[in-house]
Amino acid sequence: MVRALVTGCAGFIGSHLVERLLRAGQDVIGIDRFTDYYPPYLKERNLAQALKDPNFKLVKADILDIDEFPAVDWVFHLAGQPGVRASWGKDFQYYVHDNVEATQKLLEAYKSAHITKLVYSSSSSVYGDAPLPMSEDSVPLPISPYGVTKLAAEHLCYLYCRNYSVPTISLRYFTVYGPRQRPDMAIHKFTQSILKKERISIYGDGTQTRDFTFVDDVVEANMLAAESDMTWGCFNIGGGSRISVEQLISLLENLLDQEANVQYVEKQRGDVQDTLADTQKTQNLLRWQPRSQIEEGLQKYVDWISTL
Repeated sequence: MVRALVTGCAGFIGSHLVERLLRAGQDVIGIDRFTDYYPPYLKERNLAQALKDPNFKLVKADILDIDEFPAVDWVFHLAGQPGVRASWGKDFQYYVHDNVEATQKLLEAYKSAHITKLVYSSSSSVYGDAPLPMSEDSVPLPISPYGVTKLAAEHLCYLYCRNYSVPTISLRYFTVYGPRQRPDMAIHKFTQSILKKERISIYGDGTQTRDFTFVDDVVEANMLAAESDMTWGCFNIGGGSRISVEQLISLLENLLDQEANVQYVEKQRGDVQDTLADTQKTQNLLRWQPRSQIEEGLQKYVDWISTL
C-alpha cells in the first residue's frame, strides 16, 4: 500500500484526488487550512465521502505551522492561494505565504525523507501571453502576481531536486472545471447567474479563449506523474477544448435551456487573452491525454449542480 499526502485536500481538485487515491486502496493523509477564500462548509462537503473511509486522515492546519510532516511515499501539493485578479496590491502577501513559503516548507521537510515523488500543482498562468500553443519550452513570463508565485514555487521544486535529489514534477493546469468547482470560477458563476436570471459580467469583449480541462483528467495526470520514473519536469495539462467565453456561455445556455443576461465590462489586469496547451511532451513522457471534451464535461457539471 502506498501512503500519500495531499495538501489542499478539501479543495476542488484535491478532494477528487483524495477519492481517487482511496479507491486505489492507498493510505491518504490530507492537509487543509480551510481558509475563508470561499465558504469553508463547501470544503467540508467536498470531503464528506472521504471522511467515511478509514484509510483517510484529515489534518486541519496551515502548512507553515506544522512542525513534523508524516512519512509518506507520494506528496501531492495542491494547497495554495488561487485567483489572478485578487493577487494585486496588499493581498500579494497571502499569495507569497500560501504559494511560495508553504512550498518551500514542504520541500524542506521532505528533502531527506526519500519520498518517491512530489507532484506540484502549477498553472498555465506562468506563461502569461506566450504564443499559442503554449509549450514547456517557452520562456515563462507571467503577467499576474499569482502567476509569479506559481512560477517561483516551480523554481523551488527544481532547486530541491537539483540540490537534494527530491523527485519533483510540476503540472501546469489549464482552466480546470467540473463538479466541486470553486464558486469564484467562471463556469460556476455563469451557471448560477443563468439559473437565477442574474446578469453575467464578462471582462473584455468575450472573444478571449481558454483551454478547458476536466477535473477527472487532471486527477489522472497526478496519478501518472506519481507513478512515473521521472524525477524532474514541468508538464502541460490541457484539455484541448479551447473555446471563447462567449462560446462557453452559449453552451451553458443550451444545457440549462435558459438565456443569459450578459454585460461587458473592462478587461482586468493580469488576465491573458488566450490559452492553449501543447501537450505533446506530457503525452510522450507521462502517457497522459485528456479524455473529456467540453460538452461532455459541462453536462457532468450541470448534472452535479442539479443535485445540490
